Amino acid sequence: MWCTLSISEPDQRIDYLMAVFNLTPSDPLTFILIGIPGLEAAHAWISIPFSTFYIIGLLGNFMVLFVVGKEQTLHKPMYLLLCMLALTDIGTSTSVVPKVLCIFWFNLKDITVGGCLTQTFFLHGVSMMHSAVLVTMAFDRYIAICNPLRYATILTNTRIAKLGLVGLMRAVFFILPLPMLLSRLPFCVNRIIPHTYCDHMAVVKISCGDITVNNMYGLVMAFLVIGLDLTLIALSYSLIMRAVLRISSKKVNQKALNTCTAHICVILMSYSPLLFSTLTHRFGQSIAPHIHIILANLYFLLPPMFNPIIYAVKTKELREKVGKYTCRIWLPGGH
Repeated sequence: MWCTLSISEPDQRIDYLMAVFNLTPSDPLTFILIGIPGLEAAHAWISIPFSTFYIIGLLGNFMVLFVVGKEQTLHKPMYLLLCMLALTDIGTSTSVVPKVLCIFWFNLKDITVGGCLTQTFFLHGVSMMHSAVLVTMAFDRYIAICNPLRYATILTNTRIAKLGLVGLMRAVFFILPLPMLLSRLPFCVNRIIPHTYCDHMAVVKISCGDITVNNMYGLVMAFLVIGLDLTLIALSYSLIMRAVLRISSKKVNQKALNTCTAHICVILMSYSPLLFSTLTHRFGQSIAPHIHIILANLYFLLPPMFNPIIYAVKTKELREKVGKYTCRIWLPGGH
């Protein structure tokens, strides 16, 4: 997740880790990612759910991309947004999980400074793009329910693509300073990152220089982006609820709410681990370090796995198309 605050490790813990695991970088241009502090002996077992969730997420999201791409009837704004969501899900998980599995399986804890900065940019940038897609989907549902007669003219595929481009530009503009700010920091003896990936603030914490600018930028970005996006989503759904409550027909009322169910589930699935982890990193000093790290990783594991499942279950048209192609895979020649 973008700009979440990492746990603050005492110097004694770092010295202990260096002594026990002999984690002294031989190359001054590398960092060492610990993994999950305190659970190093269980890394092999923890890798089982990590790899399982990651593979299921990849299969589900690539299936959504394949089905929507193949079916002309699904070339609509709603399904274009689903493809954007699938791409960001693939991007967020792939920016983190492969390196995590390398740590768990092969003890490959070294990461170059360039690789660390690149990972920081992509994981935070794609996460911000993911949030922008969720905001656009909320706007899509608002138009579909509150102004259905003008839906086709307001939300065209071209306009959705332009909104996606705006979200991408926003992510690049706001996240690009993160690796640039990190690159100017000095790193002395301690190059051990008590994390599974190069989170911006996790890297900042091990610097021996002035980290005031990085701290402020990370904090402002976290609350500005999450706060703004959640506010826009809440505004959309407050207007939706007002419109739905004005509908006298219970059947129409229920149908309108059903069109929002999948998106609401995805919002809860995406923002819950993000907000919970952000708050615990900031205020949960009494929580064990491994709990912090596990919560941080849930954001990159659960939404990519569950999002395609939620939409496949709740969206009849997509469910039927996925079922058709699944039958073709398992039953060649079948319909």
